[in-house]
Amino acid sequence: MNINEIQKLLGNDAKLLLEHKCTGIPKESICMPGPDYVDRVYALSDRPVPVLKSLSWIIHQGRLAHTGYVSILPVDQGIEHSAGASFAPNPMYFDPENIVKLAIEGGCNAVASTLGVLGAVARKYSHRIPFILKINHNEFLSYPNSYDQILFARVKQAFDMGAVAVGATIYFGSAESKRQIQEIGAAFQQAHELGMATILWCYLRNSAFKTPEKDYHLSADLTGQANHLGVTIEADIIKQKLPENNGGFEALKFELTSSNPIDLCRYQVANNYMGRAGLINSGGESKGESDLADAVRTAVINKCAGGMGLISGRKAFQRPMADGVKILNAIQDVYLCKEVTVA
Repeated sequence: MNINEIQKLLGNDAKLLLEHKCTGIPKESICMPGPDYVDRVYALSDRPVPVLKSLSWIIHQGRLAHTGYVSILPVDQGIEHSAGASFAPNPMYFDPENIVKLAIEGGCNAVASTLGVLGAVARKYSHRIPFILKINHNEFLSYPNSYDQILFARVKQAFDMGAVAVGATIYFGSAESKRQIQEIGAAFQQAHELGMATILWCYLRNSAFKTPEKDYHLSADLTGQANHLGVTIEADIIKQKLPENNGGFEALKFELTSSNPIDLCRYQVANNYMGRAGLINSGGESKGESDLADAVRTAVINKCAGGMGLISGRKAFQRPMADGVKILNAIQDVYLCKEVTVA
């Protein structure tokens, strides 16, 4: 996919996004992704040497190898949204092997999934593509739903199957968040001690964050603060939803970001210690015919903001494998396109 095709998919937003320059937080002030990102950024930290090796394998794998950008396939929706709802559009993905095959065929840097999924095929695939074991989930079967992230796996299990990283979710703002922060902070410390990288899904969860006018679960300032808490417990990479608005902290008058989608995302990068922890944005749910354009738009915003890449699942696996590969490759093409630059 070349720049002309990207512009066509962006439609009326092409000029707004591709010609934008961030001024509140200029690109010169952030640690931008690049082939030397591990040496230039992570190697200056207190991360053990084996963690640097794990991060290097993720960054130097797949179609985006040696660019500093990542494209990750996450499939934990079988727990988070129920297997029936998640895999009904494409039942082949009830089989864990097809999930890993999609990541490999799609040229991804890594595959993120559950203990059961990755454990079922570890001996065949853990040496072929980096495994990221998601250790906690929001269990969906209990009624009424409580929306609490609980541990399903242990860090040692990730290490034993050959995973290079562990992933976890914290629902910042929820009643359970204090326990989750302490629980995952301890898990991340153990992961680093065992030589694995850490990826944190920094999601917001509080009914008070949603008003009749706006859903501030997607505000740049609140998601940015969640990111800041995530890097505080030494998450190496932060997964965050793309911001859609601002103003969650109404009492504070920020002048660091405009309403431009790239500026909003740049504020998330800034909260990742100015990019010292990579920002990957989620691809979001599958909406059908608009998925390709939506994926490309999200990738453009993330790249122009100084992010590290996308972690996109449902848009890829809720369709035939060939079409899923096309979506993943389109995302990767944005990061391979030299005309799409950091704003």
